Amino acid sequence: MGCERMEKRSGKMPAHEGLSQNDLAYTVLRDKLIDLTYRPGEYLNTASLIDDLKLGRTPINHALHRLEMERLVQILPRKGVVVAPLSIDDAMDLIEVRMANEVLCVRLATERITQEELDQLDGICRTFREVMATRDIRRIMELDRSFHETIATASRNPILIDILKVVHGRAQRFWALSIENEGHLQEIADEHDAVFRAMRDRSADASADAIRAHIGSFRSSMLTSSHRSA
Repeated sequence: MGCERMEKRSGKMPAHEGLSQNDLAYTVLRDKLIDLTYRPGEYLNTASLIDDLKLGRTPINHALHRLEMERLVQILPRKGVVVAPLSIDDAMDLIEVRMANEVLCVRLATERITQEELDQLDGICRTFREVMATRDIRRIMELDRSFHETIATASRNPILIDILKVVHGRAQRFWALSIENEGHLQEIADEHDAVFRAMRDRSADASADAIRAHIGSFRSSMLTSSHRSA
């Protein structure tokens, strides 16, 4: 499984310059939940998190409450904090939400994206293919996140951006379960390229079709993973 080959837990912090302690704790914890460093169903001990992340109790508690609102963790009275479990039903619900919101997002973004943002997307697509060969799962997930966040930003709709940040975070937890499949990674790279080309050509209809195909591929991957584990 992909997450087994990810970086081991350590006190080494990624570079998140300019963030407050509260935002830093939130960002780092969220990343670890999304890439399954912290496993679904695992109990999180605050003292261990303080030692692991080298951050104080207050910012970590603040982050956990934010993450509970995003349904990435569950805070259970008198029991503690548990990483939210994953289920195929949740995955299918997320896909419905993604299909509705990302089609709207990519249509808006195709009309509003700047040349600088198009260059960003092009660079992300190229780097994604380069990193595929290294099997650096965490980096692959970061690039996928950057791809979708760039499109969301280009929509120029703050409410849609906030919605998709939460949806993508939850969706990537499911994606981490199947990301080891090299054929699936190739599909993702091709799908990203198709979305980028349609946006570059300023074709909102083609962009919408490309993002539908991309989300449909995610759905197929989830169903395949579910059948394997059944």
